[in-house]
Amino acid sequence: MGQSNQQPECNAAQDDGQLLQAQTLTIGCHLSSAKGYTAMARTAVGIGANTFQFFTRNPRGGKAKALDPKDLEQFHTYAADHGITRILAHAPYTLNAAGASDKVRNFAQATFEDDLCRMDQATPHQMYNFHPGCHVKQGAEVGIDRIVEIVNRVVHEDQTTMVLLETMAGKGTEVGRSFEEIAQIIDRIQLSDHIGVCLDTCHVWDAGYDIVNDLDGVLDAFDRTIGLDRLHAIHLNDSLNPRGSHKDRHACIGEGTIGFDALSAVTRHPRLRSLPFYLETPNDLDGYAQEIARLRAAWDNAL
Repeated sequence: MGQSNQQPECNAAQDDGQLLQAQTLTIGCHLSSAKGYTAMARTAVGIGANTFQFFTRNPRGGKAKALDPKDLEQFHTYAADHGITRILAHAPYTLNAAGASDKVRNFAQATFEDDLCRMDQATPHQMYNFHPGCHVKQGAEVGIDRIVEIVNRVVHEDQTTMVLLETMAGKGTEVGRSFEEIAQIIDRIQLSDHIGVCLDTCHVWDAGYDIVNDLDGVLDAFDRTIGLDRLHAIHLNDSLNPRGSHKDRHACIGEGTIGFDALSAVTRHPRLRSLPFYLETPNDLDGYAQEIARLRAAWDNAL
């Protein structure tokens, strides 16, 4: 099939505010986008966060709300005033680029294209995370072929958004259960300078990587296979399951099998500490505020 890297008909704004203060932990959590960008930013600041993650549209559906220019104007002003320089958009779970049917893959491509267009218009120079997908018994090689095909169609030279592949736990027929599978996708993407990785601590733990007892070894393996320069964000989650379970069940920080000390060490590691961290723990806002405060205190005390 022919591949196209033509830019969608959106006018991408320019944004120069991408400098991170080296002595500040960049941490936030997943927030509801129901009330708009400004509301998310205000909520983030209210719980002690300086970044946040959100779904681009209904995570179990496909519809996206219309962008509100007034909300976006207020958001950019508020974010600049409160040191929010990086945010992470998350694709809906229904986006399965590795799917077996034309209908599923066509939906994935259309959603992917629309999300990238909206992001370049509304929040340029930010990040878009997606689950590589499930091959649905086609086999990982076929799944990877299909993912590469769609990414090559939707990623274009002029986009400002960094597209992140998320590391997966290996549940069912998930693609991306190993660093090698992630690397196989990236290596075949034509405009790979627009592609990075979001590492999920629960997922890599459940996939078998020992971030508790050998974090340096895991990072070395990531660097050899993918390259740490590709790592742009981290989902910081504890796990309800033992290492290698391939089950993907998140736990609150310090209440799972990874534990607070190991997860705090992830945020403080010299090779990771400048990255943004996003909590996806089963929490309410008060719980997120407590996790952020505790992790921030440990990070600050280590300076």
